[in-house]
Amino acid sequence: MTTRAGFVALIGEPNAGKSTLLNRMVGAKVSIVTHKVQTTRTRIRGVALEGESQIVFVDTPGLFRPRRRLDRAMVAAAWGGAADADIVVLMIEAHRGLTKGVEAILSSLEDRGGKAPVALAINKIDRVERADLLALTQAMNDRFSFAKTFMISAEKGYGVDDLRTWLAEGLPEGPWLYPEDQIADMPLRMIAAEITREKLTLRLHQELPYQLTVETEGWEDRPDGSVRIDQVIYVARDGHKGILLGKKGETIKAVGKLAREEISEFLDRKAHLFLTVKVRSGWLEEAERYSEMGLDFRDGSP
Repeated sequence: MTTRAGFVALIGEPNAGKSTLLNRMVGAKVSIVTHKVQTTRTRIRGVALEGESQIVFVDTPGLFRPRRRLDRAMVAAAWGGAADADIVVLMIEAHRGLTKGVEAILSSLEDRGGKAPVALAINKIDRVERADLLALTQAMNDRFSFAKTFMISAEKGYGVDDLRTWLAEGLPEGPWLYPEDQIADMPLRMIAAEITREKLTLRLHQELPYQLTVETEGWEDRPDGSVRIDQVIYVARDGHKGILLGKKGETIKAVGKLAREEISEFLDRKAHLFLTVKVRSGWLEEAERYSEMGLDFRDGSP
């Protein structure tokens, strides 16, 4: 029996639907999903099985024009994920089409060369008319030599099975890279922190979500089978702390409740979550914070 295994990098602009596709492919939530852009900060690996193939998905941060050190480190992580992959999938939004951002990504793909085949996944196809979709498909393939084009809706599942089957068949032969029951290679501590950060991002508005990070500082397995998790939310300014806590602590309580419920569901056991908010004005320039996010601090250098 021939087995296959390899890495598939999902790249694209922020909010193209990469995290949603990853979660659907894996069959569980392993990547943060919000309506806000640039929420994925690390190269999150989700593991999916298709027949005798093990597909290791790398959900990269969205590719955009970086302004800050954190932005630059995120973009470097995205291209690093693409460079290491056996297959690259470029995701674009059907209703946005060939944007300047997509054009820049295609130019970078050409400049970098690379041996990995690149597939095109046109996402959110339910938002456009068929004629427009066909025109976009033609325009994209005229612009770049894609190995295959897929029309999908990551949210609703349209076309996702066909994409997964094609990816599984295109991976190199070899033994599986992870145990059969493993769906992600992120430590549980990091997954728990990402879940809390997602709830914060959904609850808060404007720039604040990009000025905070969450770290799991304590993880205690209890005799009754439950787990105590202590997390610290770092914010850049004193004013942010007040916003995050909310009136009489209502905001942080609501976030903690939602995060605790999802962490418990993910772990399949009861979780006791304790959140602390700390102000660290320079956390965006601290190498340790980048390491916690799985990013290379040096990649953020100008």
